[in-house]
Amino acid sequence: MNDRLHDRNALAQGLAAAYADGSVSLPYALLRSYRALKLMDTECMMLIHIIAYRQLEQNEFPTMDQLQGRLGASPDAIGHTMQKLVKNGFVGIDEVVDPLTGVQAERYNLSGLFQKIAALLAAGEVPLEGAEAARASFEPGIASRSIPSAASHAAEPNLFSVFEQEFGRPLTPMECETINGWIDNDGYPNELILFALKESVFAGKLHFRYIDRILLEWSRNRVNSVDDARAHAQKIRGGR
Repeated sequence: MNDRLHDRNALAQGLAAAYADGSVSLPYALLRSYRALKLMDTECMMLIHIIAYRQLEQNEFPTMDQLQGRLGASPDAIGHTMQKLVKNGFVGIDEVVDPLTGVQAERYNLSGLFQKIAALLAAGEVPLEGAEAARASFEPGIASRSIPSAASHAAEPNLFSVFEQEFGRPLTPMECETINGWIDNDGYPNELILFALKESVFAGKLHFRYIDRILLEWSRNRVNSVDDARAHAQKIRGGR
């Protein structure tokens, strides 16, 4: 009896640790449509792990060894899977420059995957079952229309949509509040926020903490417009 209770407690502790490790926001449409996209289970799981690395570890370019450790496949199988995803346009590889350090790096780009999913939905090849829930998991703009904060109306509606398009998923309530804080509390112009988003995309570090760092760096250097930001970025890159 004591052994069984100990096992249950150990299991509970293990589950609690796993849940505390964080959660990943996935487009529901990916899970519903990957068969229609002729993706194998391993290919879909690789895409999911790429998304997870980006969201939870701010790692925009996990190595083949890291993906192999997650998927448990052979190095040849991992390499073949990635080559197939790139060849078929599901994954792209961008060369980017960090706007804060000027360091060049690479990142995975999943815009091709989301475009293919959108084409399937638009063509009706994947039925929109679940109506609003299914659309909210993929279509841009849904999250911004359901933000509970009244301050959300202070921003231009397309600001949230652009963020959702770049992230490839709806924004969380906390992320929406972060954008509202940039506008209402910090006083950043919308065009400067969008330019910081663009810089984070180019740097391959698409996450809110990095965008906030960019905006804070600009604020410290009295960067108040997109033109100022461009000049500041050129100054940093020119000094490297």
